[in-house]
Formats: sequence, C-alpha cells, structure tokens
Amino acid sequence: MKTFEDLEAWKVAMNLVEEIYAITKEFPKSELYGLTSQLRRASTSITGNIAEGFGRYTYPDKANKFVISRGECSEIRSHLIASILVKITTFERCKKAFELADRTGRLLSGLIKSCNRLKQ
Repeated sequence: MKTFEDLEAWKVAMNLVEEIYAITKEFPKSELYGLTSQLRRASTSITGNIAEGFGRYTYPDKANKFVISRGECSEIRSHLIASILVKITTFERCKKAFELADRTGRLLSGLIKSCNRLKQ
C-alpha cells in the first residue's frame, strides 16, 4: 500500500462520512451545534486518524491512531442511538450508518492486531 487511501478501512470510513452528512442534513437547525456537529466531527475524525496512523513511523504509534478511530465508531453509534431516542431520526434511516460504523470498526481491529504483531 502506497497511501492511506488504499486502506479498506479508510474507504469504508469515507462512506460513513457521506452517510452521516446525509443523515444530519435532515436534522433540525436546533441540533446544528449539538448532535449534528458531534456526528460530523466523529465521522471525519475516523478518516483523519486512519490517515495520520498510516503516516506514523512506528507500529505502536500507528496502532494508537487506529484505536482512536475505532473509539470514534462507537461514539457515532451512541450519538445515532441518542438521535433515535429523542426522535430526530429513525433506526431505518440510520441502519446503513450503523452497518458502516460496525464494518469500519472491524477493519480497524484488524489493522490494530496487525500493528501489534509487527511491533514484537
């Protein structure tokens, strides 16, 4: 792999960014600085940390950035659940985002395991 753009985790996470932006575009204006902002920042943080991790020199540094990205996947799930709970959106509308967040998290787990094996 030559760039972070070659990583499947980054590609799937970019699909998640697109989905999060589409979902939050439908949120009320009153959520602009609340759940809309939180979801958008978490989704772009995933892709940013994957890119940064790819560019790090040591495997522990890489793994750390991938762990942070995986945590952001959980944050997205939590914010989506809250959005559903307060009736801003529906589970059906968020289903694809849940799937993309889960898939990104699994791919990141693989990258983390790989980095941990290589550092030894």
